[in-house]
Amino acid sequence: MLASAVDHLPTGESLLYEPKWDGFRCLAETGPVRLTSRQGRLLSQRFPEIVDALAQQLPEGVLLDGEIIHWASDGRLDFGALLRRNSASPRHARALARTAPCHLVVFDLLRAGGRDLAHRALSHRRAELERLMALVEQPSPLTLGWQTDNPEVAMQWWEEMPAVGVEGVMVKDARRSYRPGRRDWRKWKHRVTTEAIVGGIVGHARAPRALILGRVDSSTGELRVAGRTSDLTPDQSEELAGHVVKTDDHPWPRLLAATWGGDESRQSYTRVVPDLVVEVCPDSAEVSGRWRHVVQYLRARPDLTPGDVPPDLDTE
Repeated sequence: MLASAVDHLPTGESLLYEPKWDGFRCLAETGPVRLTSRQGRLLSQRFPEIVDALAQQLPEGVLLDGEIIHWASDGRLDFGALLRRNSASPRHARALARTAPCHLVVFDLLRAGGRDLAHRALSHRRAELERLMALVEQPSPLTLGWQTDNPEVAMQWWEEMPAVGVEGVMVKDARRSYRPGRRDWRKWKHRVTTEAIVGGIVGHARAPRALILGRVDSSTGELRVAGRTSDLTPDQSEELAGHVVKTDDHPWPRLLAATWGGDESRQSYTRVVPDLVVEVCPDSAEVSGRWRHVVQYLRARPDLTPGDVPPDLDTE
């Protein structure tokens, strides 16, 4: 299941609230143990400590929905550590599992003892999940996600937990079944972020200075230019250098009309294979189907594919 963004904390009967963890969404199953991303990519070799915990601490026939996170030594969530783990070899991932372990925060139970629970109400699934997670001896890489029905507690989470890197609050209806692909959950984040496809870069592929962002046009299905990021920091440039590949087989022209930042010139850039997804923070201003101003680059999202990116300039 997915979530749509809201600009306030919804309240009402049967609503439940959870922290919005900043990590890799993951389905985890036992018998045999498998970790799978939202796009169906196997993550098992990247996070062996979680695989071992699932095999040793939970019975077979379980399917969990959760978020893989990493707590840094300063007590904050560290998404960068997940990116490093995502590109690590199996041997290196094993070493990182010992020196920089990750955790799976579990917030839903879709199967137990081989029984399908997705059609049951969230309140029922949560009760069974709590009984299941009681089998897990702490400390463990497996952690039960927090949940409350008190909007005052949810508001406190929203106000205080950004200090440790929690993005906001998730809102779910206790009466609802689990419907994959449906945006029946809601999320209230501290800032509006969204995803875009990298179609080009300013500078060289080995040292990009800025990104030219693309979105798929919902009316034509074609990738079109959506905006440009502000200049990257040296660390961001180094991080992205290994993820962009120059190409001449590209739907965009060699020169672009730069409509952002008041610059109407024709801009030279390097076209790259449009398969890298990044998370950005745009403002609401639009012109000619593009973000009017340069947008802030936040991070690469190798856990997502271009098909996960919203069309046009939608934030969902």
